[in-house]
Amino acid sequence: MTGPRSDDAAVIAESLDRPERFSELYRRHARDIHQYAARRLGDAAADDITADTFLSAFRTRTRYDPERPSAKPWLYGIAANLIGKHRRSEVRALRALARTGQDPVAESWVDRADSRVVAQSVHAGLAAALAGLSAGDRHVLLLVAWADLTYQEVAHALSIPIGTVRSRLNRARRKVRASLSDAHPSLIADIAPEAISHG
Repeated sequence: MTGPRSDDAAVIAESLDRPERFSELYRRHARDIHQYAARRLGDAAADDITADTFLSAFRTRTRYDPERPSAKPWLYGIAANLIGKHRRSEVRALRALARTGQDPVAESWVDRADSRVVAQSVHAGLAAALAGLSAGDRHVLLLVAWADLTYQEVAHALSIPIGTVRSRLNRARRKVRASLSDAHPSLIADIAPEAISHG
């Protein structure tokens, strides 16, 4: 006989009667959501995005699909929608980086891949390539590359078919690679990997 479930779906279900249980979901995922939002919009906006993501999740938890043990794609989907509302700010920052080489967001990027990118002065072409993507293509690319979601998780997060995830990712990779054709290969690998093993 197995013990009680402790996956995200069980925590959400328990929070319907005991709202304080929802704090466990925050404890499990807030750091990752904040890090993803900070990469996209900087630390100041990431604080708001993270808070708003969990507030929205808490308010809509009755609609959560209990068949999905991990809430990670759901939370990233909420965050992506909130980030989408800041699209102009994100594109403006990317274009400023492409134009000046000064990245107002870079100091908030903390993981290994981002450290290598920053150490290489954050190639301005990358910013231009990301700014040139449609919001949908940019969401898919960055959810795969930065949030490490599988194609199926991205489909769930953005409420789109998996075929759409694949086509958007392929198009985004192609555009980024074309923009960065003269860049160092590791820069391309960090942002637009040739082959991501999960799908």
